[in-house]
Amino acid sequence: MPDELRNVATDFFAALDALDADRMKEMLTGDVQSVDEISRRWLRSRGDVDNQLREVVTTVTDVRTQLRDAEERIWGETGLVTCWIDQDYTMNGTPQHISAPTTLILRREGGAWKLVLWHSIPLPEQG
Repeated sequence: MPDELRNVATDFFAALDALDADRMKEMLTGDVQSVDEISRRWLRSRGDVDNQLREVVTTVTDVRTQLRDAEERIWGETGLVTCWIDQDYTMNGTPQHISAPTTLILRREGGAWKLVLWHSIPLPEQG
């Protein structure tokens, strides 16, 4: 089905925008990994990712994510989405903006696509 992974990515970022940690957690595998750009470290366990998501929903407000230039590839039970995100949010009262190439790796589990890895590389604005 075309765009099935892109739809999962869109749903994940919609859950992030809604600060719905429970919905985001449902979309993750048990062995998920990610990068926390704020603390600048890898999150290499489900517990680390769950803790980071819980922290995000308590310190961040007004999240708006635009996903663009998405492309997906599927190899059997594994999928890849590469895209660009533009994201605005407020953290501890300070407005933030990132523009970042983003990678999501997904695995089909029980008929549903779940994220096994995602990370973004925020780039400075061009001057």
